[in-house]
This record gives sequence, C-alpha cells and structure tokens, in this order.
Amino acid sequence: MLDFRYDTQLLIEGQNLDEDVINDYITEHFNGDCLLAVGDDELIKIHFHTNEPWKVLEYCASLGEIYDIVVEDMERQSKGLKG
Repeated sequence: MLDFRYDTQLLIEGQNLDEDVINDYITEHFNGDCLLAVGDDELIKIHFHTNEPWKVLEYCASLGEIYDIVVEDMERQSKGLKG
C-alpha cells in the first residue's frame, strides 16, 4: 500500500507567483511527497503525491487560474487498473 495515494498535477497561471513560496506552503500545510513546484512568476507546474488532492487544488486556485489538472489514483494503477 502506498503512503500517498493520489498523484496530483496541475498548472497555475497568475501574477507574481513564487515557486519557493508555493513549495514551502505545500510542504508545511499538506502531507505528501515527491513535490515539484517549478516555473516562473506567471506559470507554475505542480506535481505532488498526497491523500488529499482537493486541498492542494483549493490552495493553488487561491493563487491564480488552475488548469491541466490531473489526479491519478496510484493505488489503482499499482493493481493494473485505470487510475
């Protein structure tokens, strides 16, 4: 069984985005691993494994427009099922 079930990926488009601030916030406020927050001040790509992807989406939506959202169930995938 996986510690963190959902592979959560999305893009955030906004103004004055700071990947370090976003990275620190997610690390401090959400349980998960494999965090990747990269981009520039207008576009950030997020990749994060967590059990509560809706909380990550809610936070990211507070920063700007979110799109290309993918939430995959890695536990199902490990069983050979569609995630």
